[in-house]
Amino acid sequence: MSTTDNKSVNQVNPNVSADWRQLVQRILKAEMSKRGTKYQDLSDRLAQIGIYQSADNLRNKVNKGIMGADLLLQIMYVLNMRRIERDDIVDIFADLGSPLE
Repeated sequence: MSTTDNKSVNQVNPNVSADWRQLVQRILKAEMSKRGTKYQDLSDRLAQIGIYQSADNLRNKVNKGIMGADLLLQIMYVLNMRRIERDDIVDIFADLGSPLE
């Protein structure tokens, strides 16, 4: 094991976590904006597949960038998102001043 691997698996740099949350926030807001989707629309679309989240709850989760993987995938599904490109992730991190590469 290298010296960089010695960190505990449970230790997370808070700045890195915040950057990943901002990534989620930016991606979802951009996709909603592209489609002209408001939080109530998103709530209604999720309800159509049996997922009940209020518009306010969704707004809070997206703005904080914190949600379970299941909800992220459900949102991607109802927004008809095809994929999240690795290059987009790299670009957003660079915009945040935290380049991954």
